[in-house]
Amino acid sequence: MPNIESLSFFLPELFLTASMVVIILVDVFMGPANRNRVVRQLSLAALAVTAYLLWVQTDPGEAIFFGALAVDPYSRFFKWLFLIATAVIFFVTPYTSQLLKTARHEYYLFLLAVMFGLFLMASAQDLIIIYLSIEIVSIGSFVLAGFLKGDRHSNESSLKYVIYGAFSSGVMLYGLSLLFGLAGSTNLFDVQRALASITGPGDLILVAALLMILVGFGYKISMAPFHFWTPDVYQGAPTTITAYLSVAPKAAGFALALRVLGIAFGDNLQFPADQWFPVGNLAIGTVIALFSGLTMTVGNILAIQQNSVKRMLAYSSVAHAGYMLMAVTILNIQALGAVMFYLAVYLFMNLGAFLVVILVHNKFGYDDIDDWRGLGFKLPLVAVPMGVFLFSLTGLPPTAGFVGKVYLFSVLISSQQFWWLAVLGVLNSVVSLYYYLRIMKVMFLEGEPTGETVSDHPAMTGMILALMVPVLLFGVYWSPLMGWVRASLKIFTPGG
Repeated sequence: MPNIESLSFFLPELFLTASMVVIILVDVFMGPANRNRVVRQLSLAALAVTAYLLWVQTDPGEAIFFGALAVDPYSRFFKWLFLIATAVIFFVTPYTSQLLKTARHEYYLFLLAVMFGLFLMASAQDLIIIYLSIEIVSIGSFVLAGFLKGDRHSNESSLKYVIYGAFSSGVMLYGLSLLFGLAGSTNLFDVQRALASITGPGDLILVAALLMILVGFGYKISMAPFHFWTPDVYQGAPTTITAYLSVAPKAAGFALALRVLGIAFGDNLQFPADQWFPVGNLAIGTVIALFSGLTMTVGNILAIQQNSVKRMLAYSSVAHAGYMLMAVTILNIQALGAVMFYLAVYLFMNLGAFLVVILVHNKFGYDDIDDWRGLGFKLPLVAVPMGVFLFSLTGLPPTAGFVGKVYLFSVLISSQQFWWLAVLGVLNSVVSLYYYLRIMKVMFLEGEPTGETVSDHPAMTGMILALMVPVLLFGVYWSPLMGWVRASLKIFTPGG
């Protein structure tokens, strides 16, 4: 579709861009007294209008901007996840003690910029747009990770994020350039047609391109061994940004990786399908299975050794990337649905856990797990939801995390492939039970009840309880969410 005609199907992203321009002008012309409040209100209004535009958006029936972006149910599913995550972070930011003494007008601007990049990642089907969207997200994330300019740990986290990000982006860009060299085009479908002509076990250049591209995707989703930035960045960044990085860019990384692997490295243009075959007989499933096993094992083993709650949740995030990669080894329509379902429930349970960390830090300044001793007696309305989130992250019933893991494991079981990976996933889930229950033990079984409770923050507690509701609801009645996922399993293909 030509550029001018495409604009009407690009309204959510256009409005986000216009909102960022307005915020910049407000920042220039408004005095510092009311700037934080006005910028936050404008940002919330921008989210609301973007949500409305996304709600009324229709499918054009073809790719927009000459095939660069897809407007399909698949991309809209992920855009709703990004909107929900961003709205939650906007809501809790004014109540975060780390940011009270910091001018936050730029903070909201960069969050909108990151969300714009996430929207592009969900829709990208052109190699140039893929790289540019990842860079938009990365640069905004670098700034937000180091937003506490007077904090040495925040500065360190931002610097490490930049170094690892630059390295992974450079490697991925070289891999994308190899694909362009093989295909002579930057469009994913043109790339697929060119790669499909390769016979035999796979051209060496194609294998190199695949591995280099996996480096870039692995960095975004915290896949081992490209996860080294995760614990330091998560610990040093403002906790609101840590919460955001743990869900939104990870979901975008999976959204983009699934589209690129499924289309460009698939044996035919129809994706998703009941069965997926890699181009050139490449052992893509085996490679991803090895990464999956390594990721979940490294994440869980290192999480056991942590005393910091934020670092523990960081390594937990690495482990959960490994769980989701289990389904990517198959990459059929059932696998795609399992990953999308898990990402949706992971958003609620992981955001909820980090919001509890924020509230506890606000009240007591605690970061170590041992400091949470007796929290169940002091803040029961916060400790109980934290227990629910931890049970869900472990994958215990009756929580949404349990249902999500059942779907992930069922993909491997039904396909009768990589059974060893399913066994390894179960063993890793058992290992994760140790460090999640350690927090439960400290909160409820250590310390003595004094009869005194600490007043919680109504707004923060309300949001935590609101996030707990879907974690419990989708644990017993998950058919509406799975129905939405299945309705979103429609990815644009030429003539599809």
